[in-house]
Amino acid sequence: MVKIAPSILSADFARLGAEIEALEKAGADMIHIDVMDGNFVPNLTFGPALVKALRPHTSLPLDVHLMVNNPDEMVPWFASSGADIITVHFEACRHLDKTLDSIRRCGIKAGVSLNPSTPENVLPYVLDKVDQILVMSVNPGFGGQSFIENQLEKIARIKDMIGEQKIEIEVDGGINPMTASECIAAGADILVAGTSVFAGGDYQKNISALR
Repeated sequence: MVKIAPSILSADFARLGAEIEALEKAGADMIHIDVMDGNFVPNLTFGPALVKALRPHTSLPLDVHLMVNNPDEMVPWFASSGADIITVHFEACRHLDKTLDSIRRCGIKAGVSLNPSTPENVLPYVLDKVDQILVMSVNPGFGGQSFIENQLEKIARIKDMIGEQKIEIEVDGGINPMTASECIAAGADILVAGTSVFAGGDYQKNISALR
């Protein structure tokens, strides 16, 4: 069954601890934390102190997505704060192989993310170092954007590339019940959703609809 990873970018920031507890109770599989630095993307969000503060509020994996220009510097900060998975952008890494190694050495799972315009052919030489591949189905930086349909083809090609390897495909951006079904059909294992999970306040209903 597909996993649902609500993005706290759409949560009530004034009560994040309670929001995460509610998401776990509603059936979320992991919590997605979008870290933006105002440079790699034109927005500024969360730091490692927030991850550390949220860690006691849930037993779910904390899925930290680094949309930053200096991922190598930040990896140890977030790993020591309680992240279970750290995903870095191919576009931000000078030496991707080395960065992924550094995440694994922290004892946590490593992921690599591709922007919509980045082809999947950058992946083959790091497949042995990743646990998760994150396909951005919007341009990163803001929530509430529309799904980019041509990313479905990329998801399918990555699924074929992975073969029998134990690597999960995560999709982030514009996920709603309709695009969720398309992503699942293309081969997605994890769906990141913000707006569609938090809309209306019935988290359990919204998560069920995405499945």
